[in-house]
Amino acid sequence: MTISRRQILGGAGFLAAAAALNGCAGFSGSGGNDSGGDGDQNTLTFTTWGSPAEEEGFRKGIAAFEAANSGTKVELNLVPYEQIFTNIDAQLQAGTAPDLFRVDYGTIGAYSSQDQLLDLSSYFDTAAAEEFLPAMWQAVQFDGKPYGVPHQTDTSALVYRTDLFEQAGITSVPDSLDSAWTWDEFRQVAEQLRGSIPGDLYPFVYNWQLGGSTRWLSWLFQAGGRLFDEDLTGSAIESDAGRKALEFTQGFFTDGLVPPSSSVKSSTYADDAFSAGTTAMAFVGNFVLPGLEENIKGFEWGATYLPRDERGACDLGGNALVATKSARNPELAADFLKFMTQPDQMSDFCARAMELPTLNSLVGTELDYQTRPDIAGIFVEQATTLEPGDVQQLTSPAMAAINPKLRDELELAFTQGQPVEQTLANIAAAVDAAAG
Repeated sequence: MTISRRQILGGAGFLAAAAALNGCAGFSGSGGNDSGGDGDQNTLTFTTWGSPAEEEGFRKGIAAFEAANSGTKVELNLVPYEQIFTNIDAQLQAGTAPDLFRVDYGTIGAYSSQDQLLDLSSYFDTAAAEEFLPAMWQAVQFDGKPYGVPHQTDTSALVYRTDLFEQAGITSVPDSLDSAWTWDEFRQVAEQLRGSIPGDLYPFVYNWQLGGSTRWLSWLFQAGGRLFDEDLTGSAIESDAGRKALEFTQGFFTDGLVPPSSSVKSSTYADDAFSAGTTAMAFVGNFVLPGLEENIKGFEWGATYLPRDERGACDLGGNALVATKSARNPELAADFLKFMTQPDQMSDFCARAMELPTLNSLVGTELDYQTRPDIAGIFVEQATTLEPGDVQQLTSPAMAAINPKLRDELELAFTQGQPVEQTLANIAAAVDAAAG
């Protein structure tokens, strides 16, 4: 059974809310693995969700692993995204969890911090760890130990309508990370569009709707700020960078640069607004490119890099593959994780699913992307602006409790005019309560 990319887009907020409700109790179970097959030590059970392209990629990888390891079998269990973690939690509690499962980076800490995942330290030496992008290897760490492998990632970039750019007289679009618009330059472009397009259209739309509210943190990181302090035990958002990021993004709404209904609790996603032709630009994830290509009619579109301030930064999407601590054959489970993150396996999976690789060796490689290969590389490059310190914050177990409050406070700031200082103080209190 499969799930749409739309559901995947909204998943981070769903998982954060679920983890906050479950608390530690939901992850306290332990015991042997009784799921799958006849208990054969050469059989692994693997639970995941997936789009049709992802399912095809997983099945192809499993077949290759079985062919390379005579006598082994990997039983694939596809579960709807909205059910998978409820199922995993219940199975962990009952001691019947699968040997392997897929988990997003924002949620992996909820499992590793409760001692439910296999510590991979003895299976991945320093050389193996260095094959991954540093930020992505950081994403699977807890207390300095890896509890999964970064299988793929996704991030946002900026798409734009070429016709409306020409109409507004915008002739130069950044073609490298180094030439990405500064915040001031991006604001000037938006205002230039505002002055040239019809009143019922808007310069841009941002993709922080519903489960994507943590994407606001990209602005905070770009401004040189932090959500947590350095040791992740308290808040650091009440800062000059925090004020600058919130004032800048609040201005999107007060100055009519984005649709009034496009705040973090909107039910209309950014890519849908762009596909409908109601905005000149949109911040979107690479995984929605197939939908854009299919749905956009009547205008040409391109892509460029996210704006930058003190630095470049982007959001953390994507998923890790993990083994449970109770896996029947830990060595075989670790071998499967290694196999699925080999360059040939990762490049095939990412090219099929329009996702981004996490291996250093693949960042500069042209993958055989099936949709808009001319702009896919922009997303690959943008992902390199994610720093290990950003990932430490985004994957903190405390984020499960913080996310709902972050969404509520941003909504108040954007749509109700809640003052910047009050908004930052309320977010800071939520961080202190969750992390302290």
